[in-house]
Amino acid sequence: MIELFDADRKEENRQSSKGNQLKFERNGIWYKTDYLGYEGLAEYVISKVLKYSTLAPSEYVDYELESISYNGQVFNGCKSHDFTEDRQLITLERLFQQYYGCGLNKTIYSISDHTKRLETLVEQVERVTGIRDFGIYMAKILTLDALFLNEDRHTHNLAVLVDAQNVYQKALIFDNGAGLLSDTTLEYPIEADPIQLMDRAKPKTFCDDFDEQLDIAEKLYGSPIRFHYTEREIADVLDKAKGQYPDTVRQRVFTILMQTRRKYAYLFDD
Repeated sequence: MIELFDADRKEENRQSSKGNQLKFERNGIWYKTDYLGYEGLAEYVISKVLKYSTLAPSEYVDYELESISYNGQVFNGCKSHDFTEDRQLITLERLFQQYYGCGLNKTIYSISDHTKRLETLVEQVERVTGIRDFGIYMAKILTLDALFLNEDRHTHNLAVLVDAQNVYQKALIFDNGAGLLSDTTLEYPIEADPIQLMDRAKPKTFCDDFDEQLDIAEKLYGSPIRFHYTEREIADVLDKAKGQYPDTVRQRVFTILMQTRRKYAYLFDD
């Protein structure tokens, strides 16, 4: 457990449709508390199962579980190293506000064709930043969002990094805490059948259907990730969370991961 104070609090300018978790930074380590359910567990589990994928460790943020004491209360949560390395993390929404005076989200949703929405997002980011292959990067993110049911991915938490010389690069994949039906307060009650709840999860990136988003991304940019985790790896990861999250929560996450693994079996090398 770590005790954190007001001096460690960080108010980020990134917005979330899920509200704002308590966030802290101390000595190059970021901490986030659970807010609506088990966001910390979701971050932790997703980052650990990504070790069983073709993503390089340098492509995503690795999270660990943490108990956080703040203002007389103890919260479950997670922690990660600061991956910015003296660069600025800037959301796509804020980048386009600064560059064009108009947010990217409004631009995307002014387009009726869903394929064109993703094409526009990618083309405009590459034009403004000079980053190449941003479409492949987006295809990776949209694959993860479908597989892990991350319903809070939008232009306020898609981001790039920029250094002092104004050179841009892709950010590591981060902020998966809204995945795995982690919102047990507003959306997905813990006592409900998770398999029935899964159909209610809707993305926000450029349309409201995970399968459609993934299908469009794969047609445009290919299928850039393969996975090889099994029931055993999932169980091992969740077993390490036994002291922090109850059996009901861990079993629910196990059920969701096994169900999505079956649904997207074509992404797996058995």
